[in-house]
Amino acid sequence: MRIATWNVNSLKARQEAVERWLERAAPDILLIQETKLTDSDAPVMAFGMAGYQLVHHGEGRWNGVAIAARNGLSVSDVVTNFGDGPVRDSGPGGAGAEVTSEDDFNPFDEARMVAATVEGIRIVSLYAPNGRIVGSPFYAGKLAWYERLARWVSETGEARADLVVGGDFNIAPTDDDVWDAAAVHGGTHVSEPERAAFRALLDLGLTDGFRARRSETGRFTWWDYRAGMFHKNLGMRIDHLLLSASVAARLVDAEIDRQARKGPPIPSDHAPLLIDLDEPGRQLDVDWTGALARIAARTKPRRNAG
Repeated sequence: MRIATWNVNSLKARQEAVERWLERAAPDILLIQETKLTDSDAPVMAFGMAGYQLVHHGEGRWNGVAIAARNGLSVSDVVTNFGDGPVRDSGPGGAGAEVTSEDDFNPFDEARMVAATVEGIRIVSLYAPNGRIVGSPFYAGKLAWYERLARWVSETGEARADLVVGGDFNIAPTDDDVWDAAAVHGGTHVSEPERAAFRALLDLGLTDGFRARRSETGRFTWWDYRAGMFHKNLGMRIDHLLLSASVAARLVDAEIDRQARKGPPIPSDHAPLLIDLDEPGRQLDVDWTGALARIAARTKPRRNAG
Protein backbone atom coordinates (compact mmCIF):
# COMPACT_ATOMS: atom_id res chain seq x y z
CA MET A 1 0.00 0.00 0.00
CA ARG A 2 1.26 3.48 -0.89
CA ILE A 3 0.17 6.40 1.30
CA ALA A 4 1.05 10.00 0.41
CA THR A 5 0.42 13.50 1.69
CA TRP A 6 0.47 16.77 -0.25
CA ASN A 7 -0.39 20.36 0.55
CA VAL A 8 -1.71 21.36 -2.87
CA ASN A 9 -2.29 25.06 -2.06
CA SER A 10 -5.78 25.11 -3.66
CA LEU A 11 -7.45 22.14 -5.28
CA LYS A 12 -9.30 24.49 -7.61
CA ALA A 13 -6.00 25.81 -8.94
CA ARG A 14 -4.21 22.45 -8.99
CA GLN A 15 -6.80 19.78 -9.64
CA GLU A 16 -5.17 18.91 -12.97
CA ALA A 17 -1.76 18.65 -11.33
CA VAL A 18 -3.17 16.38 -8.63
CA GLU A 19 -4.78 14.11 -11.22
CA ARG A 20 -1.49 13.91 -13.15
CA TRP A 21 0.33 13.01 -9.95
CA LEU A 22 -2.19 10.34 -9.02
CA GLU A 23 -1.50 8.75 -12.37
CA ARG A 24 2.27 9.19 -11.99
CA ALA A 25 2.66 7.92 -8.42
CA ALA A 26 -0.38 5.62 -8.08
CA PRO A 27 -0.94 6.10 -4.34
CA ASP A 28 -3.64 4.03 -2.69
CA ILE A 29 -4.37 6.87 -0.25
CA LEU A 30 -3.58 10.57 -0.62
CA LEU A 31 -3.91 13.04 2.24
CA ILE A 32 -4.56 16.55 0.94
CA GLN A 33 -4.23 19.94 2.63
CA GLU A 34 -5.20 23.51 1.76
CA THR A 35 -8.00 22.50 -0.56
CA LYS A 36 -9.54 25.98 -0.08
CA LEU A 37 -13.02 24.72 -0.96
CA THR A 38 -16.36 24.26 0.73
CA ASP A 39 -17.60 20.70 1.03
CA SER A 40 -20.24 21.41 -1.59
CA ASP A 41 -17.53 22.47 -4.05
CA ALA A 42 -15.26 19.50 -3.40
CA PRO A 43 -14.41 17.76 -6.72
CA VAL A 44 -15.87 14.39 -5.77
CA MET A 45 -16.77 13.54 -9.37
CA ALA A 46 -13.34 14.47 -10.73
CA PHE A 47 -11.63 12.24 -8.19
CA GLY A 48 -14.12 9.48 -8.94
CA MET A 49 -13.24 9.65 -12.62
CA ALA A 50 -9.58 9.45 -11.63
CA GLY A 51 -10.30 6.30 -9.64
CA TYR A 52 -10.58 7.67 -6.10
CA GLN A 53 -13.16 8.27 -3.40
CA LEU A 54 -12.89 11.69 -1.74
CA VAL A 55 -13.59 12.56 1.89
CA HIS A 56 -13.46 16.34 2.28
CA HIS A 57 -13.65 18.77 5.19
CA GLY A 58 -13.55 22.39 4.08
CA GLU A 59 -14.74 25.86 4.87
CA GLY A 60 -14.22 27.85 1.67
CA ARG A 61 -11.46 30.32 0.88
CA TRP A 62 -9.01 29.05 3.48
CA ASN A 63 -7.61 25.81 4.86
CA GLY A 64 -9.47 22.58 4.03
CA VAL A 65 -8.31 18.96 4.30
CA ALA A 66 -9.22 15.76 2.48
CA ILE A 67 -8.49 12.06 2.09
CA ALA A 68 -8.57 10.41 -1.33
CA ALA A 69 -8.77 6.61 -1.28
CA ARG A 70 -8.59 4.36 -4.29
CA ASN A 71 -11.96 3.07 -5.47
CA GLY A 72 -12.72 -0.29 -3.95
CA LEU A 73 -11.02 0.41 -0.61
CA SER A 74 -13.36 0.52 2.37
CA VAL A 75 -13.82 3.98 3.90
CA SER A 76 -15.71 4.55 7.16
CA ASP A 77 -15.90 6.41 10.49
CA VAL A 78 -15.24 9.93 9.25
CA VAL A 79 -14.44 12.49 11.97
CA THR A 80 -13.75 16.20 11.43
CA ASN A 81 -12.31 18.87 13.71
CA PHE A 82 -11.48 16.32 16.43
CA GLY A 83 -15.21 15.67 16.76
CA ASP A 84 -15.65 19.07 18.39
CA GLY A 85 -18.36 20.37 16.08
CA PRO A 86 -18.64 22.43 12.91
CA VAL A 87 -16.20 25.08 11.73
CA ARG A 88 -16.78 28.47 10.16
CA ASP A 89 -17.95 29.06 6.60
CA SER A 90 -15.43 31.23 4.76
CA GLY A 91 -16.91 30.52 1.34
CA PRO A 92 -18.95 32.94 -0.78
CA GLY A 93 -21.73 34.40 1.34
CA GLY A 94 -20.39 32.76 4.48
CA ALA A 95 -20.01 34.58 7.74
CA GLY A 96 -16.37 33.55 8.16
CA ALA A 97 -13.46 35.52 6.76
CA GLU A 98 -9.69 35.59 6.95
CA VAL A 99 -8.64 36.46 10.49
CA THR A 100 -6.68 39.69 10.48
CA SER A 101 -7.00 40.52 14.18
CA GLU A 102 -4.79 38.42 16.42
CA ASP A 103 -7.39 38.50 19.16
CA ASP A 104 -9.95 36.83 16.88
CA PHE A 105 -7.79 33.88 15.86
CA ASN A 106 -9.33 30.50 16.73
CA PRO A 107 -7.71 27.47 15.03
CA PHE A 108 -10.57 25.26 16.21
CA ASP A 109 -12.99 27.19 14.01
CA GLU A 110 -11.00 26.27 10.89
CA ALA A 111 -11.06 23.16 8.68
CA ARG A 112 -7.77 21.57 9.69
CA MET A 113 -8.46 17.92 10.56
CA VAL A 114 -10.28 14.99 8.99
CA ALA A 115 -9.96 11.31 9.86
CA ALA A 116 -11.34 8.16 8.25
CA THR A 117 -10.69 4.46 8.51
CA VAL A 118 -9.43 3.09 5.18
CA GLU A 119 -8.99 -0.68 4.89
CA GLY A 120 -8.63 -0.89 8.67
CA ILE A 121 -6.02 1.88 8.98
CA ARG A 122 -7.05 5.07 10.75
CA ILE A 123 -5.94 7.86 8.42
CA VAL A 124 -5.74 11.45 9.67
CA SER A 125 -5.13 14.40 7.33
CA LEU A 126 -3.92 17.56 9.11
CA TYR A 127 -3.17 21.14 8.21
CA ALA A 128 -1.55 22.68 11.27
CA PRO A 129 -1.70 26.43 11.91
CA ASN A 130 1.28 28.41 10.65
CA GLY A 131 1.96 30.36 13.82
CA ARG A 132 3.09 33.47 11.92
CA ILE A 133 5.26 35.12 14.61
CA VAL A 134 6.73 33.47 17.71
CA GLY A 135 4.97 34.79 20.79
CA SER A 136 1.90 36.06 18.93
CA PRO A 137 -1.69 34.85 19.55
CA PHE A 138 -1.36 32.95 16.25
CA TYR A 139 1.63 31.11 17.71
CA ALA A 140 -0.17 30.42 20.99
CA GLY A 141 -3.12 29.11 18.99
CA LYS A 142 -0.82 26.77 17.08
CA LEU A 143 0.53 25.27 20.29
CA ALA A 144 -3.01 24.92 21.68
CA TRP A 145 -4.05 23.15 18.49
CA TYR A 146 -1.17 20.70 18.90
CA GLU A 147 -2.19 20.05 22.49
CA ARG A 148 -5.68 19.19 21.24
CA LEU A 149 -4.24 16.88 18.58
CA ALA A 150 -2.10 15.01 21.10
CA ARG A 151 -5.05 14.70 23.49
CA TRP A 152 -7.28 13.37 20.70
CA VAL A 153 -4.73 10.74 19.73
CA SER A 154 -4.16 9.77 23.35
CA GLU A 155 -7.75 9.82 24.59
CA THR A 156 -9.13 7.81 21.71
CA GLY A 157 -6.36 5.24 21.93
CA GLU A 158 -5.51 5.81 18.26
CA ALA A 159 -1.78 5.49 18.90
CA ARG A 160 -2.28 1.82 19.80
CA ALA A 161 -4.20 1.04 16.60
CA ASP A 162 -3.17 0.99 12.95
CA LEU A 163 -2.76 4.72 12.56
CA VAL A 164 -1.27 7.20 10.09
CA VAL A 165 -1.28 10.86 11.08
CA GLY A 166 -0.08 12.98 8.17
CA GLY A 167 -0.15 16.32 6.49
CA ASP A 168 1.37 19.76 6.67
CA PHE A 169 2.54 20.09 10.27
CA ASN A 170 4.26 23.46 9.76
CA ILE A 171 7.10 22.18 11.97
CA ALA A 172 10.64 21.22 10.97
CA PRO A 173 11.45 18.71 13.73
CA THR A 174 15.26 19.15 13.81
CA ASP A 175 17.98 21.32 12.35
CA ASP A 176 18.55 18.59 9.74
CA ASP A 177 15.12 19.45 8.37
CA VAL A 178 15.97 23.04 7.34
CA TRP A 179 18.43 24.39 4.79
CA ASP A 180 20.25 26.60 7.31
CA ALA A 181 19.53 26.40 11.02
CA ALA A 182 21.18 29.75 11.68
CA ALA A 183 19.13 31.50 9.01
CA VAL A 184 15.79 30.33 10.45
CA HIS A 185 16.75 30.46 14.13
CA GLY A 186 14.16 32.23 16.25
CA GLY A 187 11.32 31.87 13.76
CA THR A 188 8.20 29.79 13.61
CA HIS A 189 8.39 26.16 12.47
CA VAL A 190 11.72 25.66 14.26
CA SER A 191 11.13 27.03 17.78
CA GLU A 192 11.66 24.68 20.72
CA PRO A 193 7.99 24.72 21.88
CA GLU A 194 6.86 23.72 18.37
CA ARG A 195 9.46 20.98 18.15
CA ALA A 196 8.45 19.80 21.63
CA ALA A 197 4.84 19.53 20.38
CA PHE A 198 6.05 17.35 17.51
CA ARG A 199 8.07 15.17 19.87
CA ALA A 200 5.00 14.78 22.08
CA LEU A 201 3.28 13.01 19.21
CA LEU A 202 6.25 10.68 18.80
CA ASP A 203 6.13 10.01 22.54
CA LEU A 204 2.61 8.65 22.04
CA GLY A 205 4.17 5.82 20.05
CA LEU A 206 4.27 7.33 16.57
CA THR A 207 7.21 7.02 14.19
CA ASP A 208 8.39 9.64 11.66
CA GLY A 209 7.92 7.58 8.51
CA PHE A 210 10.39 9.51 6.38
CA ARG A 211 13.21 9.48 8.91
CA ALA A 212 12.63 5.79 9.60
CA ARG A 213 13.84 5.08 6.05
CA ARG A 214 15.82 8.19 5.05
CA SER A 215 18.68 9.80 6.97
CA GLU A 216 19.84 12.15 4.19
CA THR A 217 19.81 15.87 4.84
CA GLY A 218 18.77 18.40 2.22
CA ARG A 219 15.49 16.62 1.44
CA PHE A 220 12.63 19.05 1.95
CA THR A 221 8.89 19.21 1.30
CA TRP A 222 8.39 22.99 1.18
CA TRP A 223 10.16 25.89 -0.49
CA ASP A 224 9.01 29.52 -0.50
CA TYR A 225 7.90 30.79 -3.90
CA ARG A 226 10.14 33.84 -3.52
CA ALA A 227 13.77 34.44 -4.47
CA GLY A 228 14.31 31.16 -6.28
CA MET A 229 14.25 29.21 -3.02
CA PHE A 230 13.30 25.96 -4.75
CA HIS A 231 16.04 26.23 -7.36
CA LYS A 232 18.56 26.83 -4.55
CA ASN A 233 17.01 24.08 -2.40
CA LEU A 234 16.46 26.48 0.48
CA GLY A 235 13.57 24.62 2.02
CA MET A 236 12.16 22.83 5.05
CA ARG A 237 10.76 19.39 5.78
CA ILE A 238 7.45 20.35 7.35
CA ASP A 239 5.14 17.71 5.85
CA HIS A 240 5.11 14.40 7.68
CA LEU A 241 3.58 10.94 7.91
CA LEU A 242 3.61 9.63 11.49
CA LEU A 243 2.94 5.93 11.94
CA SER A 244 1.80 3.75 14.81
CA ALA A 245 4.08 0.84 15.67
CA SER A 246 2.03 -1.70 13.74
CA VAL A 247 2.12 0.41 10.58
CA ALA A 248 5.79 1.34 11.01
CA ALA A 249 6.62 -2.37 11.09
CA ARG A 250 5.24 -2.64 7.54
CA LEU A 251 7.25 0.32 6.18
CA VAL A 252 9.54 -0.53 3.27
CA ASP A 253 10.23 2.86 1.66
CA ALA A 254 9.71 6.61 1.99
CA GLU A 255 10.34 9.39 -0.50
CA ILE A 256 9.66 13.03 -1.35
CA ASP A 257 8.69 13.60 -4.97
CA ARG A 258 10.69 16.71 -5.76
CA GLN A 259 9.61 16.57 -9.39
CA ALA A 260 6.03 17.51 -8.47
CA ARG A 261 7.26 20.86 -7.13
CA LYS A 262 8.30 21.93 -10.63
CA GLY A 263 4.87 22.28 -12.24
CA PRO A 264 3.68 23.18 -14.86
CA PRO A 265 1.78 25.40 -14.57
CA ILE A 266 2.42 27.19 -11.26
CA PRO A 267 3.06 24.38 -8.77
CA SER A 268 2.19 24.17 -5.11
CA ASP A 269 4.97 25.34 -2.80
CA HIS A 270 4.96 21.83 -1.31
CA ALA A 271 6.06 18.49 -2.75
CA PRO A 272 4.29 15.19 -2.05
CA LEU A 273 5.68 12.89 0.63
CA LEU A 274 4.95 9.18 0.26
CA ILE A 275 5.53 5.91 2.06
CA ASP A 276 5.18 2.31 0.92
CA LEU A 277 3.90 -0.46 3.18
CA ASP A 278 4.60 -4.17 2.66
CA GLU A 279 6.14 -3.77 -0.80
CA PRO A 280 7.46 -0.94 -3.01
CA GLY A 281 4.92 0.96 -5.07
CA ARG A 282 5.35 2.31 -8.59
CA GLN A 283 8.95 3.42 -9.15
CA LEU A 284 9.45 7.18 -9.38
CA ASP A 285 12.39 9.16 -10.69
CA VAL A 286 12.57 11.90 -8.07
CA ASP A 287 16.18 12.88 -9.03
CA TRP A 288 17.29 14.16 -5.63
CA THR A 289 20.92 13.17 -6.15
CA GLY A 290 21.17 14.79 -9.57
CA ALA A 291 19.29 17.92 -8.51
CA LEU A 292 21.44 18.51 -5.45
CA ALA A 293 24.61 17.99 -7.48
CA ARG A 294 23.46 20.56 -10.06
CA ILE A 295 22.49 23.04 -7.35
CA ALA A 296 25.86 22.62 -5.64
CA ALA A 297 27.70 23.15 -8.93
CA ARG A 298 25.94 26.38 -9.85
CA THR A 299 26.12 27.83 -6.33
CA LYS A 300 29.79 26.99 -5.76
CA PRO A 301 31.66 30.19 -4.86
CA ARG A 302 33.81 31.46 -7.69
CA ARG A 303 37.50 32.14 -7.14
CA ASN A 304 38.74 35.60 -7.90
CA ALA A 305 40.77 35.80 -11.10
CA GLY A 306 44.55 35.72 -10.55
